[in-house]
Amino acid sequence: MTTADDAVDHPRAAGAGRALLPMLTLGNSALYLVYLGVGGVLLPAQIELLDPDGKVGSLGLVSGIAAVFATLFNPLAGLLSDRSGRRNPWILGGGLASFGALALLGQVRTILLVTLVWCLVQATMNCFQAAITAVVPDRVPAERRGVASAMVGIGTPIGSVVGILLAARFVPDSLATGYLLIGAVMALAAVLFTALVREERPTKTEPVPLRRQLAAFAETLKVADFRWAFIGRFLMMLGFFAVSLFQFYILQDHIRLPDGMDAPGAQTYLAPVDAVSTLAATVLGGWLSDRLGRRKPLIAVSCVLASATMAVPVLMPTWTGILLYTVLAGIAFGCYMAVDTALVTQVLPSAADAARDLGVLNIANAGPQILAPLVASAVVSLAGYDALYLAGALIILGGALAVVPIRGVR
Repeated sequence: MTTADDAVDHPRAAGAGRALLPMLTLGNSALYLVYLGVGGVLLPAQIELLDPDGKVGSLGLVSGIAAVFATLFNPLAGLLSDRSGRRNPWILGGGLASFGALALLGQVRTILLVTLVWCLVQATMNCFQAAITAVVPDRVPAERRGVASAMVGIGTPIGSVVGILLAARFVPDSLATGYLLIGAVMALAAVLFTALVREERPTKTEPVPLRRQLAAFAETLKVADFRWAFIGRFLMMLGFFAVSLFQFYILQDHIRLPDGMDAPGAQTYLAPVDAVSTLAATVLGGWLSDRLGRRKPLIAVSCVLASATMAVPVLMPTWTGILLYTVLAGIAFGCYMAVDTALVTQVLPSAADAARDLGVLNIANAGPQILAPLVASAVVSLAGYDALYLAGALIILGGALAVVPIRGVR
């Protein structure tokens, strides 16, 4: 596998033409179109139709099991694409397979089958995601990676907003059509990417034994600063996902919406509000941390703000309250991600193995998605949605404390 610094000399870097950056935005947009449009709207609506009384527990179980598949398949697919020396076949195969899996998901009629097929969707999506994530270090020269990362990042709010707006149009009467359409967009993005962004076959290299790669992953977490950054990211994501994965049901059962507005309709308003506030805070937070030369205080402030924001829907379970919560949470999360990402790049254990170490950090993004649905469904079932916000606030505060022991970054 190439290192971050020598990618410019790698044969695959020859494929980095004018189409690469916009295609990276399109590819990442398609990812979040599925993750938010399906995971945030269509899947909860489908589970509610199949199990209206036990929907909270069922969504937690389905999401938790599927997140295990996501966590396992992402590094596995990355390893296999590394060994094959190609990215495009995995991008194309993952995108087309996702279309088939999503089409099938729209047809199943039991919670068991929903669980199995959603796991299949996660597996296919992570084949796509692992390969397209590796494209930047593979094909983009080091001096242009900041721009490339920004183009990737832009895809997240675009895909999230479009996915939620699109999916909401098919709830509750045309879920199968919604799955089919979102799957078709995913497949089209994969076809366009591989058609317009070509890659050359690399020269054969000796693959690193799997045992050595696993040992290297374990060694990474022995570095104290990186370990604390990992813990902080894990806690922030756990608190965030515990609440956000249940937003559909929170809007249905906890928030007093205006007359004539339902949960899908509310999501279509909240999605662009969240995207704008997150984007603005991401830009401002990154700029401010560079300007001040400080990362840890801004991360701590972001976590404290995110934690305090959890009180808003508890004290104001109204449409005004959830709008205010969405703005403040977007600001906190956007600033956190921008500054924490910068901090992580400064505490990587090995500059020559940046891709590997960032892969370890990705566990802190994916792991909470396994735990969050299970923790959240248990909390809601036992104590209700107010307790869920309280639990999320306490977990996120732990993320603020985790940056304190980091010594290598101010």
